[in-house]
Amino acid sequence: MTFHPRMTSRIEGVSVIGGLKWRSWAGVVADVWSVKCEPEARGEYISEDPRLFVVLDKCGGGTLQLGTDKASDLNSHGIDCPMSFIPAGLPVWGRLRKMEYLRHLDIHFDLDIIRRRFGDDLITQRFQKPRLMFSDDAVAGLARLIADECVNEQPLNDLYGDSLVTALVVQLFQIGQARKRQRSQLSARHLRLVTAYIEEHSLRTIRLQELSDLTGLSQSYFSHAFKASTGMAPHQWQMKARIRKVQSLLGKRGASLTTVASLAGFSDQAHLTRVFKRVVGVTPAVWQREQWN
Repeated sequence: MTFHPRMTSRIEGVSVIGGLKWRSWAGVVADVWSVKCEPEARGEYISEDPRLFVVLDKCGGGTLQLGTDKASDLNSHGIDCPMSFIPAGLPVWGRLRKMEYLRHLDIHFDLDIIRRRFGDDLITQRFQKPRLMFSDDAVAGLARLIADECVNEQPLNDLYGDSLVTALVVQLFQIGQARKRQRSQLSARHLRLVTAYIEEHSLRTIRLQELSDLTGLSQSYFSHAFKASTGMAPHQWQMKARIRKVQSLLGKRGASLTTVASLAGFSDQAHLTRVFKRVVGVTPAVWQREQWN
């Protein structure tokens, strides 16, 4: 089930360019907006869900101001690409002065899903504290990767997006520092169960939630335990399993790359070629010729 963010806004002097780009993963919806701004653009926003606002790019040399009290001075710090975390239900006022263009990312969180996902009793408290106009290089880097996935015409496996979201939440709220917990490996039974499931379903998208449900662990704990057991993330393990299936199909004489790409869940032959070369080291055409010679 896809989580739908609930947000109302009143804006003046702002027009959207190119339409909304968005993706959803477990517990979040990420939106990328590109807007053209008039000299004194402004807006009032209130979301029923907590959200992270990250400036990706801006043009015009102006300033962005943000605040939670319309009557008071708005925050305007000397940060090139600031970000702000706004708790659920908290009104925010923004003003853009002499800024011609702005591209930003909004990440809306479903707190119930995030709380279950991380199994952290303190997560609710952290989501109630606003942070306006701050910078964090690690969060910014993850936010840009998430934004890239929102606009990617050939999105990567959903496990990749889930992993980015997990890392962003951990970094943003410093979950590891507040509650340290040693991550052990999966039990032998759980590892066999999960790897067999990935092998069986490797030609389709597998959500991190599916794999964690098999073990009864939170997604965060499962992801760490799986990597501790195998040395790689779940989405990497699946991709290797998918490529093994591709190799099996290519090993049959007369198999075309276009047909194999379709059967293996790739968008086209070029997509298959890129992923195959990254995993195997050679293109599928070269690998196929070597098997037949």
